[in-house]
Amino acid sequence: MTVPRIRTAAATAALLTGAAACSAPGSGTDGGNGVDSVVIGVASEPDTLSPLLGYGKDGNSKIFDGLLARDAGLELGPALAKALPEVAADGLTYTYTLREGVKFSDGEPLTPADVVFTYDTILDAKTNNTYRSELDAIKDVRADGIDKVVFTLKYPYAPFAGRTVLPIVPAHVAGEQDPNTGSFHTEPIGTGPYLLTSWSKGEKLTFKANPHYWGGAPKVAKVTMAIVKDDDVRATRLRSGDLDGAVLPPNLAATFRDDEAKKTYDATTYDFRAVTLPQANEVTGDRAVRQALDAAVDRRAMVDEILYGAGRPAYGPLPVDDPWFAQGIQREQDLTEARRILDQAGWRSSEEGIRAKDGRRASFTLLYPSGDKVRQDHALAYASDAKKAGIEVTVESATWEIIEPRMKTDAVLAGFGSSGDPDYGLYTLLHSSLAGDGFNNMARYDDPVVDKALDTGRRTSDEATRQAAYDGLQRELVENPGYTFLTHIDHVYVLADRWQALTTQVEPHEHGFSSGPWWNLQAWQPKK
Repeated sequence: MTVPRIRTAAATAALLTGAAACSAPGSGTDGGNGVDSVVIGVASEPDTLSPLLGYGKDGNSKIFDGLLARDAGLELGPALAKALPEVAADGLTYTYTLREGVKFSDGEPLTPADVVFTYDTILDAKTNNTYRSELDAIKDVRADGIDKVVFTLKYPYAPFAGRTVLPIVPAHVAGEQDPNTGSFHTEPIGTGPYLLTSWSKGEKLTFKANPHYWGGAPKVAKVTMAIVKDDDVRATRLRSGDLDGAVLPPNLAATFRDDEAKKTYDATTYDFRAVTLPQANEVTGDRAVRQALDAAVDRRAMVDEILYGAGRPAYGPLPVDDPWFAQGIQREQDLTEARRILDQAGWRSSEEGIRAKDGRRASFTLLYPSGDKVRQDHALAYASDAKKAGIEVTVESATWEIIEPRMKTDAVLAGFGSSGDPDYGLYTLLHSSLAGDGFNNMARYDDPVVDKALDTGRRTSDEATRQAAYDGLQRELVENPGYTFLTHIDHVYVLADRWQALTTQVEPHEHGFSSGPWWNLQAWQPKK
């Protein structure tokens, strides 16, 4: 991956899809009331703060810690474990030794039993964690003495250590509750650098520094995550001084480029936008239609005109600069090829320009989440490109509550992407066993070639074998697309320039409070 870039706001002519920020001391109504306080404006809030249901699963939670953590370059290092794990020669046993003296925020000590409880509960089918398949390799977790935890795997799983950034919860609290309905959802207790002090749903979450944090008490003593869903409202609040940072689409973010009091932090990502093409739909279920849409889309124009250049065309789920990317699958818009594919498959043009086959119009609905300007712009551009090939795409906005039950048959402008090993993102995106499992495999994609490649990549530690599997998978996605991959987007963050030691990581789809330059919020230092 390319190295994240840092630039001053005045030098930035075009910003990307999401920008967020922290407040100036004494400004903002959401808690910026001193030099040791920050306000971070984001567009959405988590459904839960319980790691047992998926919160913080990729690390960087401010309330919890995992056994391991990733640094600015995404290299794994010790967190609650005192060192990287000892791995058996056969790759089936991982042994972690816990750091001494770590306590949960209620004063109780961290023990191996807490680690065992966390993983066992997530692996329990009764727990509503849709990410359970990510831990499929685990056969058993057990405590060994007073400071060791031993994981036994079903099969050698090369990227297993990266799964142990998963946050650890206290068994003495969460173990007394139903993991699906207990108060731990909104009253979390962890070992992390911050404690949740209040949560006003739909408005804000407020945190204070954990004075007993094992990594040292953070200098930023109070953090507020302000939730403002509407892009224009966030921009207005930012401009008025109520917030001095916010998540904004590029056209609004660019209006702040001359603000000398702020810095803009760019992070390259694995975050992509794609259109799901469900096979249960009578139009998108036709492979020829899916292939034609892939050829008709102008990815470069989307990067230039929607993302203001802050991103890259997406030719599949992995970005072009990822070492696992299958070279040679890059492709430009080709309307001639799109029309040829449809002609050959029997989709004939009509007087109005929309094709039909056996009395069925080449027409389907594309949904996108309300209030997301970037997805809206992608959806409209996609519909425009599709029409040039004779396919009618009707774009509709809706809440996720409305979208979710329609995902089986209606297309969705979706966002996904996981940093790190390709198994982390590709398995849940594409494996047929997860079709319809919440937001996993939203397209209900079913391809035996892809399934075999995913299973091979997951169940072998031989790098050459894995490389060949993921290479073949990406080429099969071109031949049999279940999604139209559009763009990989950068994340850009605008912050008041009052702190130092801020950095960015290469980021997954999820960002906001846990990523951006505040992934290491506990390490920030005030500028002299």
